[in-house]
Amino acid sequence: MRLVFMGTPDFAVSSLRALYEAGHDIAAVVSQPDKPAGRHAKVVPTRVKAEALRLGLPVLQPEKASDPEFIRQLRELKPEIIVVAAYGKILKKELLELPVYGCLNIHASLLPRWRGAAPIQWAVISGDEYAGVTIMQMAEELDTGDMLLKKRIKLAPEETGGSLFDKLAVMGGELITEALEKLKAGELIPEKQDDSLSTYAPMLKKETGRIDWTIGVTETECRIRGLFPWPGSYGYSNGKMIKIIRARIVDTPVSMPDTFRCGQVFSDGGRMYVRCADGWLEILELQPEGKKAMKAADFLRGNSIECFETQEV
Repeated sequence: MRLVFMGTPDFAVSSLRALYEAGHDIAAVVSQPDKPAGRHAKVVPTRVKAEALRLGLPVLQPEKASDPEFIRQLRELKPEIIVVAAYGKILKKELLELPVYGCLNIHASLLPRWRGAAPIQWAVISGDEYAGVTIMQMAEELDTGDMLLKKRIKLAPEETGGSLFDKLAVMGGELITEALEKLKAGELIPEKQDDSLSTYAPMLKKETGRIDWTIGVTETECRIRGLFPWPGSYGYSNGKMIKIIRARIVDTPVSMPDTFRCGQVFSDGGRMYVRCADGWLEILELQPEGKKAMKAADFLRGNSIECFETQEV
């Protein structure tokens, strides 16, 4: 099929590559404008743009997807369909109705669960048993279009936002190529979403990672996994940030007094435990401010923590 692909971050790269390898006629790749990144604020191409250039595909980077000149360019390309994967902007009706087959979105959740910007991470944070990818016909409202194809996977016990991201990125590429085959053959049956079952996955911010030690131990452990590697989970001790990279739920440590409060730390035999509202987390790996990540046992050889601050997130 002749198509235009719209995407920006890492997640969309696998889908672009899959469509290219499947032999589709990719008339153009649309991505967000390049932005400064890193310590020196050097302007770098988006991951999708970099992949498109590697594949020799033309790239468009409008400031706004509603820009009349951009819309005119798309009309001249005459795509049969527009495929969207984490483009980063809500598309207006004029663009959605431009191709013959409309716009298909590769959404990293089992819709209607987790509409919004960060469905992968919130699936892990919320302790979901399953996650997946939905191919949907795009509508003007956020992630509300008819579902066309869906595939799910069971989350691993130690699943992180990063590991699930990688799995669903690959799945997205596989599913969109299957969807286009079925679309051309007239085999896709639209299914409306049940809005009453919808949940929202808000955008993640750096402060989302601040751990509230006064909540339940299960929720805390899920948050640590879900927010890895970005924005990461962290707490403060004596005014210094300590990132918590890996942790696990454990039984109450032996000889532990019941008087320990939330955020208080107990260290024993090279192991570090933190009290939460209803149980204990063992910290397995952490990163002190200004230092490299290390195992808790290595940290405890030359350092100690009495407690983490317990201000609410």
